[in-house]
Amino acid sequence: MAGGSGGSKSAQSNDVDVDGFAVAVVRDETAWKVTALDATALTDLADAERQLRDLRAAGAAFGLIDVDDEFFIVLRPSPSGTRLLLSDATAGIDYDVAADVLDALNVEIPDIDPDELDDVDPWPEGDLGVLADLGLPDAVMSVIVSDTDLYADEQLAMVAARLGFAEQLTKVLESIGH
Repeated sequence: MAGGSGGSKSAQSNDVDVDGFAVAVVRDETAWKVTALDATALTDLADAERQLRDLRAAGAAFGLIDVDDEFFIVLRPSPSGTRLLLSDATAGIDYDVAADVLDALNVEIPDIDPDELDDVDPWPEGDLGVLADLGLPDAVMSVIVSDTDLYADEQLAMVAARLGFAEQLTKVLESIGH
């Protein structure tokens, strides 16, 4: 796992080099609530999980993490363990947080030369049905992650629109300058 001292790979000389956003999404009995997570969630999967667990939400809670608009992570902590989806397994080559997701999923980091990454089609790893019980079936999530013409933030906007919290997500992203 990534270390707390900027243990990012050489492509990321320090945590400041990673752009994106991390939000918590909570569904209570009547509405969606979206809140920003600390930026450390962009580089530290364990920290993202901790932040989500600290919410102590009564309803469904999950995190959406967009890293450099290159890939996204959906994480959904539960008492039986965290369910994870990584939109692009090849991101594990360049990003420690993606490698951490692959490690948690017991999936090897792809053995691809970093110079050849642009020639490889990305593929998702993890639970495509992570949000199925909330109204986003795995088949629809599969379509969203396979649309490689979209940036990660656009893919997450599709997730938000499909589940009905697009407006709340937009407000939070505007408030954090994204």
